[in-house]
Amino acid sequence: MSEFINNSEQKRKALKELILKLHQGENPEQVKAELRQALGKIPYDDVVRVEQELIAEGLPQEEVVKLCDVHTAVLDGSIDQTGAKTVTPGHPVHTFKEENRALEREIGDLEKLYHGPAEGSGAVPTVDLYYAIIQHFNRLMDVDKHYKRKENLLFPFLEKHGITGPPAVMWAKHDETRGLMKKALQVLHAGLENKTEIRWLIPELQAATRAITDMIGKEDNILFPMCLDSLTAGEWYDVYRQGPEIGFCLYNPTDEWKPAGIAEDETGSSGKDTAGGRIILPTGSLSVTELASLLNTVPVDITYVDADDTVRYFSQGKDRIFTRSKAIIGRKVQQCHPPASVATVQKIIDDFRAGRQDSASFWINHKGRFILIEYFAMRDGKGTYLGTMEVSQDLTEKRKLEGEQRLLSYT
Repeated sequence: MSEFINNSEQKRKALKELILKLHQGENPEQVKAELRQALGKIPYDDVVRVEQELIAEGLPQEEVVKLCDVHTAVLDGSIDQTGAKTVTPGHPVHTFKEENRALEREIGDLEKLYHGPAEGSGAVPTVDLYYAIIQHFNRLMDVDKHYKRKENLLFPFLEKHGITGPPAVMWAKHDETRGLMKKALQVLHAGLENKTEIRWLIPELQAATRAITDMIGKEDNILFPMCLDSLTAGEWYDVYRQGPEIGFCLYNPTDEWKPAGIAEDETGSSGKDTAGGRIILPTGSLSVTELASLLNTVPVDITYVDADDTVRYFSQGKDRIFTRSKAIIGRKVQQCHPPASVATVQKIIDDFRAGRQDSASFWINHKGRFILIEYFAMRDGKGTYLGTMEVSQDLTEKRKLEGEQRLLSYT
């Protein structure tokens, strides 16, 4: 066993030296030949560890991002996935991979259009050809959902497991790809307007699609095997359940998936939060102090009346619009309004409780200020009425805003 460990360590050391040669400007093809001759196949987790070590040892992350594509080209065909775990339909990794296959089909269709009859003919391509290519690029823009699920669901869990370098590098490459895709669409629309031959646009269009293809290789060969080794069943279930909120890319997963032994309300982080005495919410957790501060910091006044018409809570912002006393807690909301207003309050609550309405709005001038008062029905996931939230907001200053403010300016 010790011999195997030493060999593995020596392989990582040799791989690191070869990657540093790339950063020093040596010919990628020469480095690739050296890599294959000296190391043969490289385990996917060694690639991740080496990249992480290089960043930890001081190699600027920007430099890793800059030459990330060179690394990929050099390692192409040299990454060993022996022992990589497999998944069933419905698992987030299965969905990611199906999306990659759909992206590859779109890119393949584009390549056929680039090299169709119009290429080199000297004739202005037909409008239909332009529209067909634009349609494929519009579909490829869906890759943003694919990347957002990685950034907001996968990467946070990897970071919890101490894997921080590769996600940061990948996120930067995502942004590069987004920029290339946006530029490609701009070039296409300008070309259509100016009646430019498609063949002159191909290099910029292929730069965008090549970025997507390169990322597919990084995901299939390195990221997904690494994630399958790192994330727990509960964490994968979190990724699975939250995925639909962001959306999917050119693929609609229909298989339900749930790992064995996971309760319906169990998440990858709930154990830690429960142990810390925090309030567990679907999108995170807060301590009581944090929650109170959050509600008091929101620039509106909030009052909550429960399903039995009892006042249960009000926020205490530093500039409340209407005075509230703790004496109202536990009182019926009808008793907190003057007689002339009770009928209106009752009408709103009755409509909310019956499901006829979900909101009601009023706006008034109060002491020279323009005040918006809104009521919202609160319901659970099944639509059951939980109560009413009153929100009051001073919009006097907001109504004066014009134009834009993009630079930081404290008031």
